[in-house]
Amino acid sequence: MSELKMPIIGYMQSPYQEKFGIPRQPNLVNVESYIDMVEPYNDLLAFEGIEAFSHLWLIWQFHDNKNQQDTAKFRPQVRPPRLGGNQKIGVFATRSMYRPSPLGLSVVQFKKVEKVGKSVRLYVTGSDLLNGTPILDIKPYIQYSDAVMDAHSGYAQDEPVRKKVIWSEAAAETRDGLVAKHHITLQLIGELEQVLSLDPRPAYQNDPERVYGMKFANVDVRFVVRDQEIEIQEL
Repeated sequence: MSELKMPIIGYMQSPYQEKFGIPRQPNLVNVESYIDMVEPYNDLLAFEGIEAFSHLWLIWQFHDNKNQQDTAKFRPQVRPPRLGGNQKIGVFATRSMYRPSPLGLSVVQFKKVEKVGKSVRLYVTGSDLLNGTPILDIKPYIQYSDAVMDAHSGYAQDEPVRKKVIWSEAAAETRDGLVAKHHITLQLIGELEQVLSLDPRPAYQNDPERVYGMKFANVDVRFVVRDQEIEIQEL
């Protein structure tokens, strides 16, 4: 069987600088990002008519997984976070990143497409892609056929419960100073709070005293998780 080769048409530019903290599904966080198209796909003619669609499918590559195409290391079962990270289930019954083919599929909301110098940028919201993710294709989302209103989603039928995000006095002071100096924006602060509200910790970790760290855009954040509350302790 011949090897399937697919061109990379662009690269995602997102605030998710590391896998820790990325929402486990698209459209859980209203974060704006954009795809920087590469030649010869950086042609506005290729996007003519796209503004008629509110949402798009992105087909992309899990580029940061190690040994992802090593068949000798294929794992037929994984531990989904929604099942507490302890129960195993078949990989084809999950959307785990650790799968035979390094392909991802996400629905995002279309915002705009514009030319910036020699670059063409496609802006979207709701992406769950790591910064630098290779994009393999872009297709319009068709509401009448892609949306199945009576579908059943097994163990992931309901959206995850969000936690309340609060700021320590020291972190709030730093936040306000960074906003005042234009090092960060209020939009970025809101996006960060949305990401943290989903509790990015691995499902098997439940230490209320542990301080977690995460890089989001140009911000390094430290936080703790207690019951239904997440406290940002440091920026």
